[in-house]
Amino acid sequence: MNLLEQQLHYPMGDTMPATGDSIPVAPGVRWIRMALPFALDHINLWLLRDEIDGQAGWSVVDCCISRDESRAQWETIFASQLEDLPILRVIVTHMHPDHIGLAYWLCARWNAPLWISATDYFTAYHHTHTTSGNGGAAAASFFQKHGLTDSESMAKISARSGYYSAMVPELPPSFVRMQDGQTLRIGGRDWTCISGYGHAPEHIALYCAETQVLIGGDMMLPRISTNVSVFDMEPESNPLQQFLDSIDKFATLPRDTLTLPSHGRPFQGLHTRIQQLHDHHREHLARVMAFAREQQRCSAADILPVLFKRQLDLHQTTFAMGEAIAHLHKLWADGYLQRQHGADSIYRFSPTPLAYPHGLVPGESEELPVSA
Repeated sequence: MNLLEQQLHYPMGDTMPATGDSIPVAPGVRWIRMALPFALDHINLWLLRDEIDGQAGWSVVDCCISRDESRAQWETIFASQLEDLPILRVIVTHMHPDHIGLAYWLCARWNAPLWISATDYFTAYHHTHTTSGNGGAAAASFFQKHGLTDSESMAKISARSGYYSAMVPELPPSFVRMQDGQTLRIGGRDWTCISGYGHAPEHIALYCAETQVLIGGDMMLPRISTNVSVFDMEPESNPLQQFLDSIDKFATLPRDTLTLPSHGRPFQGLHTRIQQLHDHHREHLARVMAFAREQQRCSAADILPVLFKRQLDLHQTTFAMGEAIAHLHKLWADGYLQRQHGADSIYRFSPTPLAYPHGLVPGESEELPVSA
């Protein structure tokens, strides 16, 4: 456990549900953990005891990616954990494959509706019919414009045109829209929708005031920082600012809120974690700014070693590039950096006069008060 984790409380300790099993974590809420074939090797899913139109059953929150192993794990859950009751609805926090990949299968299997934000439903629909931000010719071209130019990486990224659709091959043909501030009645309790931006187009977390439980999805993770990236579909975006603004919405919840994250263990210490995430990105922004002041001009590819000390494979590099661009875009939007499009078609960022407080000039040293 790292030092930041030690500041949080894990009421379940090291207890985690076994494959095909679930364990209760809050009144009416059971925890499922499913394997993923990535470095981030699991996702947490939630079973909520429910009743809709007089019929008893369960609501599911998030689905896992579409693959045979995930379907087999679900079949075990159906046989052993549902108490002979049906799944009544499938709630998806956002459109990333590990969350929505099996929504079409679950909805069809149980004749259950999909609940999701409209923005994420249509973004997922787009990605199932085109290439995603992590692969295909458009993604390769976008990353090349930000300095990732080696031919091997470009060829591999271009070839990943079916990256998203391989894990999300189809979607339910209809959905029920969730929006910020909306109240869902689940199992006799009210759950409030809290929208979040920066990680996904319109992520929806769920909070139950009666039990002080937050299903935080990917917006509030205890051990790792949520990926916040700029991709080719929205190349001028400022997702880091959106993310930081979004997590502040959770600061109005009680300090002892039990947060159920999509990755990692359920924890308490929500306000502490919000501050940790702000500190994390403030530190990264300061490091990027210091590098920009030292080098005078830098691309997103140039700052990968500044943000990520470990060796990255290609899959990780695409996410790292998106996150590097996100940090540059926040500094650009805040006025500390300016952007130039070079003769080699690469975007590079350089400090503006605002980056030199009190009239300092390049070469002089003073910490830049980067806001987060």
